[in-house]
Amino acid sequence: MITIVLLVIIYIAFISLGLPDGIMGVSWPAMRIDFDLPLDQIGIISLVVTVSTVLSSILSGYIINKIGTGLVTIISVFFTAAALLGISLMPSFWWLLLFAFPLGFGAGSIDTALNNYVALHYKAIHMNWLHSFWGVGATLGPIIMSFTLLNSGWRNGFKTIAIIQFVFFGILLISLPLWKKAGIAKDEIEEPQNTKPSKLLRIKGVPFAISVFIVYCAIEFSVGIWGSSYLVGAKDMRVVSAAKVIAFYYGGITIGRFISGLLTFKFNNRQMIYIGIFVVFIGALLINFKLSETLQLISFGIIGLGLSPIFPAMIHETPTSFGKQNSQYIIGYQMAGAYIGSSIFPPLFGLVAGRTTIAIFPYYILGLGILLLIIVNALFLRIKNKDLL
Repeated sequence: MITIVLLVIIYIAFISLGLPDGIMGVSWPAMRIDFDLPLDQIGIISLVVTVSTVLSSILSGYIINKIGTGLVTIISVFFTAAALLGISLMPSFWWLLLFAFPLGFGAGSIDTALNNYVALHYKAIHMNWLHSFWGVGATLGPIIMSFTLLNSGWRNGFKTIAIIQFVFFGILLISLPLWKKAGIAKDEIEEPQNTKPSKLLRIKGVPFAISVFIVYCAIEFSVGIWGSSYLVGAKDMRVVSAAKVIAFYYGGITIGRFISGLLTFKFNNRQMIYIGIFVVFIGALLINFKLSETLQLISFGIIGLGLSPIFPAMIHETPTSFGKQNSQYIIGYQMAGAYIGSSIFPPLFGLVAGRTTIAIFPYYILGLGILLLIIVNALFLRIKNKDLL
């Protein structure tokens, strides 16, 4: 019973992880007018959030070992709630940069802590569903912000989401005895003899495992950021219709993870990863053709469905591939890789497309897909505990 209740609490925590994602982009047009800032100033904010998140992800394994998954989760949610409340009250842009740091730091810690715990203690179905609940939060955040922008302004949007985060913080704080009863207030996993990054990175396959997340997130975020521009610029689609297509893409990821969870009864993690990459190829090939708006919507939905099992399956496979004693550290590095991939590749593509044409977008996604397949194959050839397909 405790295990089930705790799983529900972990799902709630992942909704809270997803809530702040995307709200900065939705609110930025109004925020920059209030502070008289240039459009590209949001890049500085994104950089601060990314750097703090990567730092948090790298350090998370050591923090989890010291205070345990439960406390890391509770403190991380408090950090994000306090940062969102601070942003809602800030008097200037420099305060926004200050609050961006705890916003990113909290996200990196909770991401690693909960991913590692679910990978260690629950079946693959729950790992997929865990990431579906992130999608629920990531969808609700922009909806809440859009509503407040229309009615009471961006400050109330951040304040509303901060209040929700504080409610989640309260729920998690009350649940702390459950974490202790489950034996994970301080995880009882054998500590590796050497936790230095140089030592962990020399474990066979670890650099490839990190690279998978860099390339995967490069694909996921590139489609989300540039898919609409591709449809408008190369396919002459209306802006409103293109926005619906991208919403369908994210819906494909979220719903796909619920479906993938059920498919884990039939397929193992590695099979799910290969199936996902194959489906991404199909979608990426389709979007290059001249299709109706409905078929373009379906094509982007297919890409979302293909991406949906890859991230959770890779995380769930980590303890098996590299040992339970190493997983919380390596998952931290994988999360860092994910944030690096999502923050570097989309801007680089923008630079290239700006100097050539946005029509190269499908080939870019296909190229990343091929690179992902190569890295996945290299990884599975190098790790010791592998079930060959």
